[in-house]
Amino acid sequence: MLGAGRGSRFGGGKLLAAYREGLVIESALAAAFAAPVETVLLTVGCDGPAVAEAARVFASRTGQTARLRIVETPDWAEGMSASLRRGVSALPAGSRGVFVFLGDMPRVPAGLADDLAAALRGDAVAAVPAFEGRPGHPALIGAALFPEIGRLSGDRGARGVLDAYPGRVIQVETGDDGVLFDIDAPGDLTRGP
Repeated sequence: MLGAGRGSRFGGGKLLAAYREGLVIESALAAAFAAPVETVLLTVGCDGPAVAEAARVFASRTGQTARLRIVETPDWAEGMSASLRRGVSALPAGSRGVFVFLGDMPRVPAGLADDLAAALRGDAVAAVPAFEGRPGHPALIGAALFPEIGRLSGDRGARGVLDAYPGRVIQVETGDDGVLFDIDAPGDLTRGP
């Protein structure tokens, strides 16, 4: 899960903002813990110690402590690519893929990761959810793309990498717009269902 950014449009501290009955990061982590993975890696940077502590508290409270691993991202100011590179480089050897959850997307449906995993087969290199045809998050990226993720730079995610493989990125349509919903500004905390 990517959680290293500053959240400058929000005014800072975005992942630690109150959301529903908890924090933004807690809602995002709940979806990541529901994924069919052994470990959830959380990249931290700008608000690293506070975000890491909030994640540890949530993991402890939900019985997920053994599955959480915090990954420091000292070059977080470069942007999203730094978090992606750091997260992929921290994966265990032999990992076949990685789910890329975003810390500021608190409404990702809990069972969606299973659907993405089921869709990623054959010569597909990635699977992404879509709402009304619009691609969203989390993305499931196969290991074949790890070298390209490792070469990303600047404040951009993996979308450009995925766009280079038309027909090999599976879109899994969902009726839940939570795959598109992210927190950018304080007003977003009360938007949506």
